[in-house]
Amino acid sequence: MNYEVNGARAYCYTGRKPFDAAQPTAVLIHGVLGDHSVWAWQSRYLAHHGWNVLAVDLPGHGRSGGEAPQSVEQAADFIAALLDAAGVQRAALIGHSWGSLIALEAAARLGERISHLVLVGTAYPMKVSPALIESAQNTPEAALKMINVFSRSTLAPPTGAGFWVYGAGMALGRRVLQGNREANVFHRGFVACDSYAGGEQAIARIQCPVLFVLGTGDQMTPPRAAKGLIDGARAAGRQVQVAHLPVGHNQMTETPHETLLAIRDFLRQ
Repeated sequence: MNYEVNGARAYCYTGRKPFDAAQPTAVLIHGVLGDHSVWAWQSRYLAHHGWNVLAVDLPGHGRSGGEAPQSVEQAADFIAALLDAAGVQRAALIGHSWGSLIALEAAARLGERISHLVLVGTAYPMKVSPALIESAQNTPEAALKMINVFSRSTLAPPTGAGFWVYGAGMALGRRVLQGNREANVFHRGFVACDSYAGGEQAIARIQCPVLFVLGTGDQMTPPRAAKGLIDGARAAGRQVQVAHLPVGHNQMTETPHETLLAIRDFLRQ
């Protein structure tokens, strides 16, 4: 489904289900060099089990037009504008990696409009090595190979023959990068993660329960790097749940069923 947001097309995968105002809504936000397809397993299930789903392509990514966000804050503003364009008064926000920071910042800004917050593969601060930022700018193919190695806990298919998670990650990254001829969304996304400084303030301002879905083998955002956000949410009196999965940074594709169950059970509350 396409919406017009800030004068540009914004694409959202809905699980091929029409919007039903009587149902709750979940917005799923991808990370750097991602698009809506990273949530294929989870978004389709939710769409067929009582939820409106908006698995978004961020501006300048995938099927969405517009200027690619240069910061977490810009992307959070886009999420707020998307909810307005879709006529959604209240929603759950679910984000992975960079998308988790976007979801966090948007939840802090939108307050009671957010019913649930799910942070998958998150960390704060989400620092990126200068060498990787430089490579994303000047040698993106090498950087893409690097992150697809460090992001994966296995090269074997977890859901059956024919699904090669490393190859799928490489193909998606190339497609998203090549799909925007005006901006290097790889470099821009990493800089946005690295420069985000509002996490402590944001987690203190959220007004909803929060679920952390963390990979025990995650080398990109190790579970210990989420401790500050977890402690901050608890200090703010929020209901906090933490799910530890035996996987790396791409929980949605390497443990799709377990990730779905954690999200599903949390959203049922």
